[in-house]
Amino acid sequence: MKLYTKSGDDGQTGLTGGRRLGKDDLRVSAYGEVDELNAALGLAAAGCQDDAWLVRIRHLQDQLFVLGAELADPDGQLTTPPLAQQDVTELESWIDDADRQVEPLANFVLPGGCEFAVRLHLARTISRRAERAVVRLAAREELGQVVIPFLNRLSDLLFAWARLANREAGIEDVVWRQRQD
Repeated sequence: MKLYTKSGDDGQTGLTGGRRLGKDDLRVSAYGEVDELNAALGLAAAGCQDDAWLVRIRHLQDQLFVLGAELADPDGQLTTPPLAQQDVTELESWIDDADRQVEPLANFVLPGGCEFAVRLHLARTISRRAERAVVRLAAREELGQVVIPFLNRLSDLLFAWARLANREAGIEDVVWRQRQD
């Protein structure tokens, strides 16, 4: 099978089930943002040597693949179960665990520190963009109940993990300092 089909040369793409939409459609944008987030997590994983981190990142990538498939399947043709509340609860547990291991926040934190933390911060910002795209789609079409909460918690998790990655690397958070004019 060839990697290119030429079927998208007219600016349309196919969804699961065969329906075609413009590549600028809100649904296509939403699952495209989720795909970019998944790639950003792959970039974060490439900068990490710790197996425990890698297992969790790969788990998130699997979940994002499921989420992207759900977004690309408005007619419910997939047999893969969608994300569930337990997936959101798992993220909350990981956030709490990471938060217990770092100093309480006293200032705004800039994306910085060790390379792994910066990659996690980058994934966090892409997660927020994906969430905004999904919220725009949800205003127009019905989505699964945990789609938005999952992306919201994921960005929080990536922030908590970036702080934890810096702590594990022995690097302090990069604190934002207000300008003194």
